[in-house]
Order: sequence, then C-alpha cells, then structure tokens
Amino acid sequence: MKHWIMSICFMLAGFVNANAQSETDMVVRALRTANPDLITTYLDDYVDLKLLDKDEVKNMSKNQAAMALKLFYSENNIKGFEKVSDGGKGNLVYILGKLTTSGKSYSITVQLKQKNGTLYIITMRIS
Repeated sequence: MKHWIMSICFMLAGFVNANAQSETDMVVRALRTANPDLITTYLDDYVDLKLLDKDEVKNMSKNQAAMALKLFYSENNIKGFEKVSDGGKGNLVYILGKLTTSGKSYSITVQLKQKNGTLYIITMRIS
C-alpha cells in the first residue's frame, strides 16, 4: 500500500513538472520569434523589468512592460533567442538564454510563476 501511494505521488509530480515544462516551451517559442507582441501575452499583471544599463523597475504594469519590451526589441534589432537552461521549484520557473541580433547577443533571465495552471512572466532581466 505504501509503495502504491508513493507511485501515485511520483506520477502526479511528473505530470505537474511536464505541464510546467510544456508551458516554458511555449514561452521559449515566443522568445525565439523575436516578436514582442507574442512575448507580452505571457506577462503577468505586474512585472519586474531590467533592460541593459537602465535601473530595474519593480511592479511595472503589464501594459508599461509591453511598451518597454517592444521599444527594446526595436532599438536593439532583436532577431531571436537561444535557450541556455531552465528549471524551477514549486510554482516558480526560470529560463536563461541569449537574445540575438545580427552582431551581438544579450543575456536574458526570465522568471515565471504559475497562476491558475498557467505560467506568467513575473521578472525579466536583460544584460
């Protein structure tokens, strides 16, 4: 009986992790398109945003973050994204990678939080 309960727990944990993994895959695909409109669909209502040498802005509204992200993508001619790693614990997940342009790349860290079964971007830092 004890082994049976443990097996069910591991199966459920695997299902939750697989669901979070598929959600991060969707965000990674959005980042790869280099389309800020698509990326902003994954923003939470309030986001912490740090873009290059500018100060980090905490609790920026989704609309403000979307405008800032669109401007950043336009000014820096972002062409794509390469994932370096991802992971997480509980309902928090992160994605590390590089935003690419024709000549250089920028490091990006994206932190996501699961709300109502969906992952939303809560922090984005680009350096």
